[in-house]
Amino acid sequence: MTLFDKTARERIAATVTEIERHTDAEVVTVVAASADDYRWIGLFWAALVALIGPGIVAFFIGGLDGRTLLLTQWLVFVIAGLVFRNPRVAPRLVPKRLRHERAALLAREQFLAQNLHRTDDATGMLIFVAEAEHYVEILVDHGIAERIDDTVFAELIATFTQRVARNETAEGFIECIQACGTHLARAVPATHERNELSDRLVVLD
Repeated sequence: MTLFDKTARERIAATVTEIERHTDAEVVTVVAASADDYRWIGLFWAALVALIGPGIVAFFIGGLDGRTLLLTQWLVFVIAGLVFRNPRVAPRLVPKRLRHERAALLAREQFLAQNLHRTDDATGMLIFVAEAEHYVEILVDHGIAERIDDTVFAELIATFTQRVARNETAEGFIECIQACGTHLARAVPATHERNELSDRLVVLD
């Protein structure tokens, strides 16, 4: 995961605090290193390589008896399993659609876990990032959805996703929060001072 040191977290929290001064929206930011550990996919590919690789070598080159072939397969399985379980490698072995489905599910779980569905005026907003998947999503309650078109958020998500891909997640967060703040101030302007939810960045390890 991109390093979110104390300074970066404080800057993100301060940006949320600033935009909430001008809107009744409650904004929560969440970042996850990965939406899934994908251990199962690592084991699947390790087993596939172990079963097929030594067999192909034995077929074309020969010279491997049954016992040696079996031991070779076990060795390949162990080595491949260690490589494929690496958090930088495992997500790349999963189809993009499945990775994004896992990330989308986690985003919705966090919307509920952070109580964004329970704000007084249904004005909760989640800005969610899953770094390994290069996935960004903005989820809003109906108090915001009725006032801001989805295409607005789609553009912000596309820009933020490019930042994540370049390993600039912290800066991407700040830009996205500020852009959201501009739209929120117009659509859901502040009517009274409040702060129902924490402004701190939620980091899921």
